[in-house]
Amino acid sequence: MDSTIITSLADLREIYGYPSERVRRKCLNYLDVHCRNLIAAAPFLVIGSSHHCGAADVSPRGDFPGFVRVLDNKTLLIPDRPGNNRIDTLSNIIENPNVALLFLIPGMNETLRVNGIAKITQDPSLLLPSVMHDKIPKTAILVTVTEAFLHCAKALIRSRLWDSTAQIERSQFPSAGQIQAEQIGGLDVAAVEAEIEELNRSRLY
Repeated sequence: MDSTIITSLADLREIYGYPSERVRRKCLNYLDVHCRNLIAAAPFLVIGSSHHCGAADVSPRGDFPGFVRVLDNKTLLIPDRPGNNRIDTLSNIIENPNVALLFLIPGMNETLRVNGIAKITQDPSLLLPSVMHDKIPKTAILVTVTEAFLHCAKALIRSRLWDSTAQIERSQFPSAGQIQAEQIGGLDVAAVEAEIEELNRSRLY
């Protein structure tokens, strides 16, 4: 066995030590006023899920701030907007309802982490408040909160995520159409780019 690979929690703690009392105590099992305000301001989140065999997946979700609705201090609702129909997250929730959410707010280096138990709803009374451009979401993800806490700013400070001077020129990389045409093979780049552009225009909601 490779001696450089860490395989036990005891060894891991020997390297990293333990969190402070403040860090241990900051975890809530509900959404307080600060969590609710942050969620209301967040236009973007990442949701992590896994299926029953344990294979994990992470997926972005984004819309205008407030698109994730806090129904009460234990329940969130995330409308499912049109995507590519892989439905990886939704499929995982059917098999394993445990999910993890990471909320990002442009300009704020701290992030909000929320863990919970998810289920998929098509209840019209829950979907109607999430109508955009006269289009009702097909489903929504209901999350019962089991843990919520503010995550420190270090990662976003180091990455300079919100610093405009750290942004790349998009032209440094091929277009999505070029990348997909090359990865899949046998596709016309112009046709792929036209399809992507049309989907981005007509299938946001």
